[in-house]
Amino acid sequence: MGSSGVRVDLRGRQALVTGGARGLGASIVRRLAGAGASVLVADVRKELARELCDELNGDGGEARFVELDVRDPDAVAGVFRELDGSGRAVDVLVNNAAVDVSKPIEHLTADEVTRVVQTNLLGPVYLCLEAYRRMIARGGGHIVNILSTAANRTWTEAGPYAAGKTGLRAFTHTLFKEAQRDCPGIGVTGIVAGGMETPFIMDRFPDTDVSMLQSPDIVADAVLYALSVPDGSVAGEIVVVPRREPSWP
Repeated sequence: MGSSGVRVDLRGRQALVTGGARGLGASIVRRLAGAGASVLVADVRKELARELCDELNGDGGEARFVELDVRDPDAVAGVFRELDGSGRAVDVLVNNAAVDVSKPIEHLTADEVTRVVQTNLLGPVYLCLEAYRRMIARGGGHIVNILSTAANRTWTEAGPYAAGKTGLRAFTHTLFKEAQRDCPGIGVTGIVAGGMETPFIMDRFPDTDVSMLQSPDIVADAVLYALSVPDGSVAGEIVVVPRREPSWP
């Protein structure tokens, strides 16, 4: 399942990770399972997700595939209703699923913009709505939203992606402030991640200089760190970028 230098005991807790089948999502799933959590791997990539769950279960972990398109609010609500019926709450939500279309704005279509913004902004918001109200009722939990340096400083051919991540950062800040006011037992963390050596980048830009990128395991460790902060404090936002990251600050 992989080892981490961050120590946190998640035994008895259930985590849901969107986009958990590969890349950063899979690294986060492995870290959470390694810390003892029961992990729901939510993705549209059935085979990859099932292979990951089989791997983790074979190593003594506990993971289960949940087919989920985060763009569908009814599907999101259905997952949480099913969990309500099973008596297994989501203690940790990690909103990681994301897509991008790298085109100049003059060549973008409305469908492409809609797909990116629905996946990267509305999807995480739908999941937060379902998870947060249940966490309020229970008096605790933790939500981690994976952000991007694009939420702070954009670049060309990144219009919809930057818009979605900027919106998610603003929503995360609002959620953090409401949790501070209404339920101190709930942690809310935004993780601003720089470039990573994952399919998200390498499939689209195969000639990328990998020395400019970081391992997704490092960002996954930041998720564990956010969950390890003792009661009374919370890591509201964490920035994790490669040493040579060109888009931060």
